[in-house]
Amino acid sequence: MRSAPPFPQPGHPAPSPKASAQALNVLAALLEARTGQQIVRHRSTRVDTVLLPLMRERRLETLDQLVLAILDGSDPSLAGRVVDALVNCETSFFRDPQVFDLIAETVATIERTGRRARIWSVGCSTGQEPLSIAMALAERNDALGTAMPDIVATDVSEAALAKARAGSFTQFEVQRGLPIRHLVRWFEGRADNEWVVRPELLRHIAFRHMNLVSDPPPPGGFDLILCRNVMLYFAPEAKRRVFDILASAMRPGAGLILGAGETVIGQTALFRLSPGGRGLYEKIPEEEEPRTA
Repeated sequence: MRSAPPFPQPGHPAPSPKASAQALNVLAALLEARTGQQIVRHRSTRVDTVLLPLMRERRLETLDQLVLAILDGSDPSLAGRVVDALVNCETSFFRDPQVFDLIAETVATIERTGRRARIWSVGCSTGQEPLSIAMALAERNDALGTAMPDIVATDVSEAALAKARAGSFTQFEVQRGLPIRHLVRWFEGRADNEWVVRPELLRHIAFRHMNLVSDPPPPGGFDLILCRNVMLYFAPEAKRRVFDILASAMRPGAGLILGAGETVIGQTALFRLSPGGRGLYEKIPEEEEPRTA
């Protein structure tokens, strides 16, 4: 058994974790296989940084050593932890506020049909998006006396989902987009500078693990799907596969919301811009889908 290389002591410079091209290829293949995301050129510089805490824990000096540890197979959880670190979990409360006005309008339209709306937050990360949806709709529904929609939130990262289910956020995290009225109403402060979501809000959200490119969608059908900035680093074929999955999970007349810089144009023939516009897409009815020869 080889001994672990000496780890630098505080005050000494950390070793460079730069990886060989072969190691980066292994990490890229692992990430794409498990999440659909690609490590494109401008993201490769992030790899060293995001994996450094895990390397320190394992007392590894280089990313090549980390890759060897993954391939060794002695710790089956290591590959999953690497993927969790590599996945982009950037999120905040009420990101793009106009989206939440659109959600409220869409839910109101669905409720006028007499049905209870179902919403799917895809790539929910640590939970800020579905929690923002729940807060926005709870305030509206309290005023109107209507029932809360069903909210399902999925992500490929088990670590992110664990944090989302716990509903615990730092002062920095709640300061990113969360209005003070929502903080006061829906969160409880703790002495350790953490804010915890009240159970009565958290119970409206069902958090589930899902690999978007390979797993079936949550059952039941949805009236509104949010898939914002999830596919930014997906290969074209993976994007087409995801659009197929999203379309299969939509009820007639359902809407799809993508990120501000995303579009269905040139990506899929299953969706088009909704007549209402403003970033809402609708599934093209089967009878209108283009036919292949």
